[in-house]
Amino acid sequence: MRLAVLVLGLLLSLVTGAASLAPIPMANRAALVHDRLAHANLNRDHVMVVAHRAGWKKDGVTMRAENSFAAIDHAISIGVEMVELDVRRTKDGALVIMHDETLDRTTTCRGKVADHTLAELRACRLVVEGERRLTDEHVFTLEEAMLHARGRIMINIDNKLEPEALVEVAELARSLGMTDGVLLKLAVWNADRLQLARDIRRAIGPDIAFMPILADDAVTEPAFIDRTQSTLGAPAAELVHWHRDAGQPLTSDGGPLLSPLSRAAAIRNNAHLWINTYPITDRPEGMVAGGRGDYLALSTGRPEDVWGFFVDRGVTIIQTDEPEAVIAWLDAQGLRRPYDLTN
Repeated sequence: MRLAVLVLGLLLSLVTGAASLAPIPMANRAALVHDRLAHANLNRDHVMVVAHRAGWKKDGVTMRAENSFAAIDHAISIGVEMVELDVRRTKDGALVIMHDETLDRTTTCRGKVADHTLAELRACRLVVEGERRLTDEHVFTLEEAMLHARGRIMINIDNKLEPEALVEVAELARSLGMTDGVLLKLAVWNADRLQLARDIRRAIGPDIAFMPILADDAVTEPAFIDRTQSTLGAPAAELVHWHRDAGQPLTSDGGPLLSPLSRAAAIRNNAHLWINTYPITDRPEGMVAGGRGDYLALSTGRPEDVWGFFVDRGVTIIQTDEPEAVIAWLDAQGLRRPYDLTN
């Protein structure tokens, strides 16, 4: 489907009436977070924290249902800047929040999300993984998640659909008055993919934050990193530093994405560097962070070897399963500044 046709259809079909249902706080904290995101060079003394799957764990133990309202509320309460939410589509076309392709692990239902209508998913209760503890929450839509978070915290969208779905997400955010409340992203690994990202970025519009995901199995040249950031006008670049073998030594330098030249490119483009320290199930610890993941930080009692390692290399956004521990460590290092919520 051509992007122009998609955008036109979305403009005609999006429903905006629900926007009035969610309360907006007196102080729009999300706008303050967005401002720090948009001005990286003015805020390199503050490291932002993103709660993976909205913040479902503490000390490696699952505490809340992932991608839940309870997780969003907890993230807000501890000062997290963004919650990551995973987006999929129902059989009847609704955008819903769900990490897996299937419902089995995180709800009381079974089968693929795409095989159920939204009405059917309303009967699916969220559960806390592991103990299978039942919660009072059911599967909810992206719109409902946006309204719940609006004004209080930014949402980092992990799109599990075709890249063009990001245009639909952007139009939904715009219809809800949340252009400063979402961050969209797309994996970029070569010139063709950069062109796709550029086309989608144009369709989304300049008022909504959009960034590339760069992985060092494909992207190794600082010149390409520089071109990607400047072409997209990206406020950040999400970096993936692969560690695929449990017997592999920990990264000693951060790889090509965290080289001095890459850091210089980020400064030149007024962009943040973003690293993910959360674990991936049944994969080596710190698989997307050169082996330096949350578990290592907590199990050794040396967070400086994980979060500190990346901060030393210019990272100013950390996505983690342990937001409380990360924020506490950053506070102790003087790497967090409060937000002025009085205005």
